[in-house]
Amino acid sequence: MKKFLIAIALVGLIGGICLLSRPEHKRAECAEYLRMHIRADSNDEEAQAVKYKVRDRVVTFLTPTVANCGNKRAAMEKLGGMLKEIEDVAEEVLLENGFSYGARASIRKEEFPTRVYEDVTLESGVYDALIIELGSGKGDNWWCVVYPPLCFGGQGADIVYKSKIREIIEKFFE
Repeated sequence: MKKFLIAIALVGLIGGICLLSRPEHKRAECAEYLRMHIRADSNDEEAQAVKYKVRDRVVTFLTPTVANCGNKRAAMEKLGGMLKEIEDVAEEVLLENGFSYGARASIRKEEFPTRVYEDVTLESGVYDALIIELGSGKGDNWWCVVYPPLCFGGQGADIVYKSKIREIIEKFFE
């Protein structure tokens, strides 16, 4: 019986150590983040493929702007004044790929489900978001975090960082 109690105590001790030594997951408040959705026209293979081409061009276009914003409010103001340019970038990619259905960009509050990005958990809730709708915008979407700039590639993809952006991210979470 004494060995049994010692074994239970050791299992409890080891379990407690394991729980305490886990990397801490940061829980994010909705108000801290500006998210982005790029919504495809449909779930057709071509519409989904062009959505990723739009994503690449838009992220490249926005990176220098967002990297120079010191907070979410500044990012929202800057991007709010660039909505037409964001639409133009998206429409250029669409036209290059044979799609004429256009794009619409807006900044508004949207409901998002819980999402885990590496060591940051964004809880479900209403977030400010840059929304880019391609055509009808009824297809599957791609998500990322515009501010702080944490754009991710989606399921199973690696995180996409620029060196300046990584510095901002690290500073934000210090």
